[in-house]
Amino acid sequence: MSVLDDKPRSYSGAVLAAVAISLLVGAGSLIWSYNLSGRLESQKIELAEAREQNKRLAADLRETDAHMKVATEELGSSLGLTQKQMDMRAQEIIRREEANEADSQRLASAQKQTAQQVNAVSSEVSNVKSDVGGVRTDLGKTQGELATAISQLTSMKGDLDGHSTLIARNHDELELLKHKGDRNYYEFTLLKGKEQRKTVGTVNLELKKADPKKNIFDLVVVSDDKPVLKNNKGVNEPLQFYSGKDHLLFEIVVNSVDSKNQIKGYLTTPKNAPVPANVP
Repeated sequence: MSVLDDKPRSYSGAVLAAVAISLLVGAGSLIWSYNLSGRLESQKIELAEAREQNKRLAADLRETDAHMKVATEELGSSLGLTQKQMDMRAQEIIRREEANEADSQRLASAQKQTAQQVNAVSSEVSNVKSDVGGVRTDLGKTQGELATAISQLTSMKGDLDGHSTLIARNHDELELLKHKGDRNYYEFTLLKGKEQRKTVGTVNLELKKADPKKNIFDLVVVSDDKPVLKNNKGVNEPLQFYSGKDHLLFEIVVNSVDSKNQIKGYLTTPKNAPVPANVP
């Protein structure tokens, strides 16, 4: 009997323990559910408050947008002309800057071109200086040669008072005398006959007779409306006479008697003597 009595009591303790555990679990679940329910309710309240605040903010934003739109329309209306003027001014400034940039480019190009031209001119000036130096040297040499050549010209006594003068015996020597620059020279070719009378310088010349074998000739010189006969004169002989109100010494030199009808030579007069109208 004692053994049997002990077994029932053991079963009753296990049941009681299980019941106790179930009660604890149930109580914990209730407590957790209660707490969870409280937090959910709090979050619902906070969510509702947030939604309400969002509504207020949305309303405030719509009101602000409306105010901004009204302000923008009013500002746009009041500043419309000013904005147009500002746009025009901006376009003008842009065009001016573009023009200034173009001017600057043109100026830079012109300055570059001017610099190139200056360099070219400087180079040319240097070349000219060198050329001038060379010309001076050549001129000095030419003048020396000219002086030497002139000194070698024949000095002849004229037919008037035995006055001596340098004469040219041909065209080349005449050019040397011209380069002296102290007298005027007029070359001529004269044919025989009164109808062939020729004006040379400011005098008239007429060939009366010519002998190519003896190189002599007869010549009539008309100066100041007065004829002067030069008979039996020879080649390269200075024929002298005075002319003009200042009584200036003129000379004629015949270089060649080409035939019985033709002679060639030149007339020379002082620098201050009258010149023919067609001679500068």
